[in-house]
Amino acid sequence: MKTKGDYPDETILKQIYMIRDQRIMFDFDLAELYGVETKQLKRAVRRHIDRFPEDFMFEIGLEEFENQRCQIGTFNALKYRPFCFTEQGVTMLACVLNSLTAIQMNIRIIRLFSKMREALSTQKEIIARLELIERHVGDHNKDLSKLFEAIHLLLSREEIRMRTNEIGFTKTRD
Repeated sequence: MKTKGDYPDETILKQIYMIRDQRIMFDFDLAELYGVETKQLKRAVRRHIDRFPEDFMFEIGLEEFENQRCQIGTFNALKYRPFCFTEQGVTMLACVLNSLTAIQMNIRIIRLFSKMREALSTQKEIIARLELIERHVGDHNKDLSKLFEAIHLLLSREEIRMRTNEIGFTKTRD
């Protein structure tokens, strides 16, 4: 098993997935990060199941897991339904698993969840600002189009006027 320092933040971030419109981590990934076996982690959770309401942890169906596989990547075939832990569930795991490694890793994971939330918040702000700029630019585009139409109209009128007001001598008929 690897120790806490062997997992860069990027590796941990890659183990956070979107399932059922929630950011989750699978039990087998958390078990590896905490330095315990998956069955040991599941056993601890089941002993304290009252600490894990459905918004903290849920079991994903094997069929649902298989459907997610292409997004998640290739995993070994699973015999059992994996537990999916939300950010709150990951926090609760620190209370259930009493090893120093689990507690330290848990702190790192919660910090990464927080960083992700901040990044998404910043991203939403940027998107909102871009939409505002787009609306203003869209209005300017309409105004510029009208301006160009007016210029073209004036130029075409001037061209017509210049053709009708020819310069030079004309022969008059008596």
